[in-house]
Amino acid sequence: MSRTIIVIGAGICGLSAAIWLRRAGHEVTLLDRERPGAGASWGNAGLLAGWGIVPVNTPGLIRTAAKYLADPNAPLFVQWSHLPRMLPWLWQFARNANPRDCARMVEGLIPLVGDSVDQHRALVRGTLAEKWLATSDFGYAYADRAAFEADAYSWDLKRAAGHVPQVLEGAAVREVEPMLGPATQCLALLKGHGHILDPGAYMADLARVLEAEGGRYLQATVADVTLTDGRITRVQTDRGPMPCDTAVLAAGIWSKPLMRRLGLRVPLEAERGYHLHFRGPSQMPRHPLMIASGKFAVNPMAHGLRCAGTVELGGIATGPSRAPLDLIRRETARVFPDLTYDSAEEWVGFRPSTPDSLPLIGEIGSTGVHAAFGHQHIGLTAGPKTGRMVADLVSDKRLNIDLGPYDANRFT
Repeated sequence: MSRTIIVIGAGICGLSAAIWLRRAGHEVTLLDRERPGAGASWGNAGLLAGWGIVPVNTPGLIRTAAKYLADPNAPLFVQWSHLPRMLPWLWQFARNANPRDCARMVEGLIPLVGDSVDQHRALVRGTLAEKWLATSDFGYAYADRAAFEADAYSWDLKRAAGHVPQVLEGAAVREVEPMLGPATQCLALLKGHGHILDPGAYMADLARVLEAEGGRYLQATVADVTLTDGRITRVQTDRGPMPCDTAVLAAGIWSKPLMRRLGLRVPLEAERGYHLHFRGPSQMPRHPLMIASGKFAVNPMAHGLRCAGTVELGGIATGPSRAPLDLIRRETARVFPDLTYDSAEEWVGFRPSTPDSLPLIGEIGSTGVHAAFGHQHIGLTAGPKTGRMVADLVSDKRLNIDLGPYDANRFT
């Protein structure tokens, strides 16, 4: 039965949900206060991280965080003025950093990201957005074999999920990736993954795909939702009220205040991520890479070289900090000693993160509002599958995946 549906948030999750809902025959309007993909979906590393199954809060988190915070060259930063407001979230986040809960989180992440390339391909096959999807290998760049072996816990989890690396050392590293300098003496290579050649253009084209298939995109700010007898009937915007039967909340970190209006206090905080986008680079890597020492990814894109990552715990009201950007710049120069470029674009964005490193997917109570947010580091990777899952739920289709780990009501 066709329904009138409003999707709030035009990042990858909202765009994917809107497209799949429209393909299911519903009347779909997608709303965002900015252009499609203006936030984290635009500034991300562009990786389809099928290997991204290891949460940040693994056992030993507190010890590792203390070591990182004492080291100005480590890829963890804190906005200390915001820390008191984050303490309840940090407490829950740290409580999950144990072997049992880590295994639970990994089991929840595997089905979300494991078929990422196929899910993106299904979303864009035969459309103008297809040209931005690329298949590629992926390499973890380490200083030496000892640094690789120090990551044994996460690699054991990856291997158990089928991600078995080919480990190269010495001269063999430069045979596979000539751009890497002598600072990298070990490369763990994973075959058969993918990346996006221009995330911003990809999001813009996905919005055009939605419109070409009969959906509607409007730039509007959502102020509130109206519930009648406990179910959504209207979304209030700066362009006036918009009636609907169902809504999808996919606004990333900005979903938090709207959830409060539905009576839920979701422990959602921002992990601030950064990128440097080098225009006119003199070199490009053959494959996307993860620079293990700096915890940032390197992706050869259509219009330059993007280096994106690190974690800064903080709020969403302040601009970029210098330290994370300086770290990326310093580490990039170290691992790519011959790289020159015309200019470097700086960016900061906000990853919406839950205490258990798993997103919220599914109906919020019996309100007719479906959550599709909280993806932390895997938003681009899991967006198309999340959108498809939400579309199937709204269309009363049976899913072949356990939704328990992503229960939108689990924090109530």
